[in-house]
Amino acid sequence: MPTPSRALRTKKAMRSSLGAICLLLFVAPFIPRIAQSQATPVREADAQCAGCHAEIYRKYLTTPMANASGLATENLRTATFLHPPSGVEYKISTVNGKALLASRSPNGSEGFTLTYFLGSGHLGTTYLYSIGNYLFESPVAWYAASNSYDMKPGLADIAQAPPPLPMQSSCMRCHMSSVRNPDPGTINRYEGLPFLHSGITCEACHGDSREHVLTQSKGTIVNPSKLDAGRRDSVCISCHLEGDVSIERAGHNALDYRPGDLISSYVAYYVKSGGDLTARGVSEVEQLSQSTCKRVSGERMSCTSCHDPHYTPDAEHRTAFYRNKCLSCHSQPEFATAHHPENQDCTSCHMPAAGAANILHVAWTDHRILKIPEVPKTEAPRTGERTLVPIFSPGASDRDLGMAYYQSLLLEGDRLFESAAWELLKQQQATISNDKDALDALGNLGAERGDSQTAESAFSRVLELDPRDLTALSNLAILRAKEGKLKDAISMLHVAFDDNEDVPGLAMNLARVECMAGDETAARTTLKAALYYSPNLNDMRRMLGQMTACADRGRK
Repeated sequence: MPTPSRALRTKKAMRSSLGAICLLLFVAPFIPRIAQSQATPVREADAQCAGCHAEIYRKYLTTPMANASGLATENLRTATFLHPPSGVEYKISTVNGKALLASRSPNGSEGFTLTYFLGSGHLGTTYLYSIGNYLFESPVAWYAASNSYDMKPGLADIAQAPPPLPMQSSCMRCHMSSVRNPDPGTINRYEGLPFLHSGITCEACHGDSREHVLTQSKGTIVNPSKLDAGRRDSVCISCHLEGDVSIERAGHNALDYRPGDLISSYVAYYVKSGGDLTARGVSEVEQLSQSTCKRVSGERMSCTSCHDPHYTPDAEHRTAFYRNKCLSCHSQPEFATAHHPENQDCTSCHMPAAGAANILHVAWTDHRILKIPEVPKTEAPRTGERTLVPIFSPGASDRDLGMAYYQSLLLEGDRLFESAAWELLKQQQATISNDKDALDALGNLGAERGDSQTAESAFSRVLELDPRDLTALSNLAILRAKEGKLKDAISMLHVAFDDNEDVPGLAMNLARVECMAGDETAARTTLKAALYYSPNLNDMRRMLGQMTACADRGRK
């Protein structure tokens, strides 16, 4: 019997993805086909700015933000990597001017043309590829700290070739510019370009520049330094804060955020109470908020007090650049001349790099700016924190908290998160009647608890709002199949599968129900269609090989 779906992307979730699909889907209005054949790089997209801001433009092109993504051939590390737990060997190479990812496993070989890289390389780099209109992320990534390839987070211990990793718009918005929403009802299918520009363009921080350009700089444009503190900081927070979990607020899409808005109107961020600020990646904003520097300076201090978004100093100038930033506040003579004259690099003691427990091979600069350097920790990071608290999220609601607990459940599988999510969302049932994401979450929680009435009611309401919602279609179909309503189940699963042929769990659930209905031919056709996207996936290959006597097994 098919089972309700769970999330992708972490170790627990990747295991369940072989028989499941992603639950948290943010489907938006259809984006028409875009005429251009590939995304334009920052150097072209921002060329019009160079006319008046030539020096800023020249320096900006060397920054990690400008180089946060681009054509794969522009930033390809060729190498061969063997993953012992799965026995899969990966080879990243260049052939005839194309970037290629080839894999060889006990089940066979496959290869893809890599189209874009994602990640400036400061911490690491991953690559994207397409099959048809579906966009995927490579299962291996290059890590700067180890100067080598390794599996993506969550895949280190996987014992077989992983299923294809769908690249969702929410994962691209801080590495590309003008990121589009996927096609309706899909996770990662893009009829047109998934994003218009590689790298982070000027408009990502300064907003729409058309009027500014057309009026020769007389028209308005966003200058973050002139915004109030909340909107100023939102420009940085929108990409440099994750917390333990972030939730799109009801009726809002993070892709709709524009400079000058409050990011808290679009996203609510949560962290575990008592969590270790040095154990989790991408926590610079949180760490800075705990520093004495920030506490004393208040709203006067921001990320740009120390970082110039238009310029990143090279190794030769880095020490002097950041030392001058420190001395602009700590101007006493003893700091300028007498405080450790043998070491001019303030950050080496007060902002050392530390590993992130949740991301292997990555070291993050400690933004707590400690007065007395901290002895590196030898004990394991604390685990088991069960209470989530909002940060940088004024107005966060009980609905948001319930969704935060729900997403934490998906990521970590902690049943205490399940109870908290269920209680909060069940209490909100009357107020979330038009909230697809919350209803999908409530439906899945109800199905897990055996509360089919709540689950069916929630999923049915979602389908009234959006007849192509993947989560509601697939999971309501499973409930129908359990009730013996196989025709209804197959109909709903086909609507979902027609849009998402690349999702292994969805294909296997549909094939199971087709098998239960005695239609071996249809079940085989479904699995073969999905194997086109993941030909070496053990579970699906095994299922296809066991399709004989389909109807008899389905009745057992």
